[in-house]
Amino acid sequence: MSNPSIENVVIIGTGCAGLTAAIYTARANLNPLVLEGPLPGGQLTTTSEVENFPGFPEGVDGFQLMQNLREQATKFGTRFEQALVDSVNFSVLPRKLVAGERTILAKAVIVATGASPRMTGIPGEKDLYGGKGVTTCATCDGAFYKKMDVAVIGGGDSAAEEALFLTRFASKVYLVHRRDTLRASKIMAGRVAAHEKIQCVWDSVPVAVEGVAQGAVSGLKIKQVKTGAESVLPVKGVFVAIGHVPNTKAFAPPLEVDENGYFKPVNGSQIQTNVAGVYVAGDCADHVYRQAVTAAGMGCAAAIEAERWLAEHSG
Repeated sequence: MSNPSIENVVIIGTGCAGLTAAIYTARANLNPLVLEGPLPGGQLTTTSEVENFPGFPEGVDGFQLMQNLREQATKFGTRFEQALVDSVNFSVLPRKLVAGERTILAKAVIVATGASPRMTGIPGEKDLYGGKGVTTCATCDGAFYKKMDVAVIGGGDSAAEEALFLTRFASKVYLVHRRDTLRASKIMAGRVAAHEKIQCVWDSVPVAVEGVAQGAVSGLKIKQVKTGAESVLPVKGVFVAIGHVPNTKAFAPPLEVDENGYFKPVNGSQIQTNVAGVYVAGDCADHVYRQAVTAAGMGCAAAIEAERWLAEHSG
């Protein structure tokens, strides 16, 4: 096989972060190559309606939004290829990306691989995920459950935050946790306990999401871990809040990650890494906000930094 050509910039991932980075680097005449993984368009493609992305007062279908971004990137000369990066060698210049039998060389790299929500794996969850009542983002989908009863699964700060946010819309929020106290910080646990709309369902684990035949959530079956008794919470929405798994495994090391696997910020910047000319953007580096618009902003910043780095190191 002939030696692979050297790309100016390779962007890994096609969510909001990756596609925004592609738009900016393409407009800078860098002819970017974008590598698509197993879920082109990222998590947003599983969301039927996005109401909080700027510029869409009536909301926008998640798949359509990602399609728009993709077309915009293509218009300026972005190239797309299907490839799953298995490993990298960032100790050499150009940087080396290995995807199966293939090796891709790049002067600059933007990693925008996102994060996958950790799911419970119970029956019905997968069938009703994405617009049918099972979701992993209260900020994204909470407004669809006005005056309805919903359940949040989890016991950490994320679960507490989701439950509190949902009280703005839902009639009642059941917080289902396997223990008899929350793992959340004291202040968050206190807020949950004090809220009249939140009912903590202690010592309980989810068993199944009901409503598959109807194509919409009709209840959450739970089991009391101490007695084994099963019951059904009559909810229309189930919010899974047991954490996310950042898609960083192929890059760490050499890129530094924290104890939860997210890329570590360097020099006070969310997008800089410990390797020169390699940047990160979106949910793989952000466990705080995890929004489409913040991912897009990080993609923009990473693209501008990559452009500047290439200008300084060309020749």
